[in-house]
Amino acid sequence: MKKNSIKIYLMFSLCALVFASCTDLEIDETDSFISEGFQGLQDPASSLNSLYGNFGALGDQANTFALNEVTTDAFLIPTRGADWGDNGRWRKLHTHEWGLEETDILTPFQQWTSAQLLASRILDSRSNADAGTAAQANFLRAYAMWMTLDLYGQVPFRDTQLPDSDLPTVLSGADAVNFIVADLDAAIAGLPTVSPGDMDNLRLASKASARFLKAKVLLNKHVYETQLSGGGGTAASGDMSEVISLVDAIAADGFALESMDYFEIFESSADTETIYWIQTGVGNRIFNGLHYNSTGLGGGGWNGFSTLAEYYDMFEGDANANEYDTDRNPISGQERRRGGVPKNGIPFSGAAGTSDNGGFEDGSNVGEGFLIGQQYALDGTALQDRQGAPLEFSREFVDGNGANSLINNSERTGIRLMKYSPRFDGGFSNTQIFFRYADAHLMKAEAMLRSGSDATAMVNELRTLRGATPLGTVSESDLLEERGRELFAEQVRRTDMIRFGQYLRDWEFKGTSEVGNQTRALFPIPLPQLLANPNLVQNPGY
Repeated sequence: MKKNSIKIYLMFSLCALVFASCTDLEIDETDSFISEGFQGLQDPASSLNSLYGNFGALGDQANTFALNEVTTDAFLIPTRGADWGDNGRWRKLHTHEWGLEETDILTPFQQWTSAQLLASRILDSRSNADAGTAAQANFLRAYAMWMTLDLYGQVPFRDTQLPDSDLPTVLSGADAVNFIVADLDAAIAGLPTVSPGDMDNLRLASKASARFLKAKVLLNKHVYETQLSGGGGTAASGDMSEVISLVDAIAADGFALESMDYFEIFESSADTETIYWIQTGVGNRIFNGLHYNSTGLGGGGWNGFSTLAEYYDMFEGDANANEYDTDRNPISGQERRRGGVPKNGIPFSGAAGTSDNGGFEDGSNVGEGFLIGQQYALDGTALQDRQGAPLEFSREFVDGNGANSLINNSERTGIRLMKYSPRFDGGFSNTQIFFRYADAHLMKAEAMLRSGSDATAMVNELRTLRGATPLGTVSESDLLEERGRELFAEQVRRTDMIRFGQYLRDWEFKGTSEVGNQTRALFPIPLPQLLANPNLVQNPGY
């Protein structure tokens, strides 16, 4: 009798867990359920502000950023002692050995489908959003749906006019692209024209940002149309012509390649390149790669994120050094985008956003771009790691026995990436540049190349501004490398590598059995979503 009672209790508990899981899906308002009896929003403008706030998640170092960058040749995070172990979370992304339950795969699906649903509710006719609010919601919904399509290949969509009992439909391939493009066309028609340098308004959607996103979607359209069947599509000439026209329209609004120093573009001041920025902290972009002793700002670095030597080697300059002299002039033959490691800090002058630390701008001893070799304190003293060894960042990832490995690394292995500077606002500026004209410029060059035209002059225009040697000709592989040099850490690497057919190739530490594995071109649909919405089908290979 007691055993039967226990069985009944266990069955009741399991049922309660299942019910709670389903209830959680409903409350979270992902792709599967919305609140019962939705009749419109009372304040769609306030909901729009909340929607913009949701996009601050793009400032995270995990989730969407990790899927777009750590799963490529651009970033990896070795385990240093006990640091950054996290049950293999970061290593599995880089080696392409992720499973079905990785938090970095589960969370973005929920985030982007939730954002899409909120945008749809703003756009519901019963919400009575004004035209400007609706146009911004069109843009944000298009972005959320595009990100879901790009990462997972399928986009669950709930028509907010239908009863809650109706399951969301699922869009993929051309249907998904057409829906996203229609949203962007509505956004372009209804959004204002914003001039370059108007930073207050460039954190909101504009005609230029909507055109930028439409160009990005069309550039990848042939990938999305075939990704569930193994890929292999070819870009349509009409799509490439439209990409060129869209970029030309962005230029007609005044956006252009910036002649100022490359790293100044990523400060919060005005420039001609920023098309859209997201109001979110840049601290993750700074501190996740710095050593604990690199700076005292923000409590020091976190000593994790690094890049592969092969990525660093795409840039011009000494393979084993990337130095500035005491006046911060390159002395290792490097192009400007590769940055450099300074020998000392910058004397404090009261420049906007800086703070005084012993007569130096605090954080100015931290280099820019790619940090390799000896690192220095503000006063020029050579820094040490916590064990007293010279703080020299190396090209290699080796364990305590000197063998190549992503575990049991020292505190010094790996070249570090630094696109935003801790000099300004203590490293906690809330201006993260997201759409940039240099990306649009290279999208146009790529569309020309895919249409049979010569893109060499366009690529060299950018390279000349960045202090790099002009190329004699530009092939597809050259263009992918140029995008890697110009747009590192800007959350485009995975999409670019897939479009150029390089995402499944071998690189250091990728799992041997994963090289060429077409399954890894998409991430798995989270299992709770499959249970909640039978219209979703697990992606091939999972």
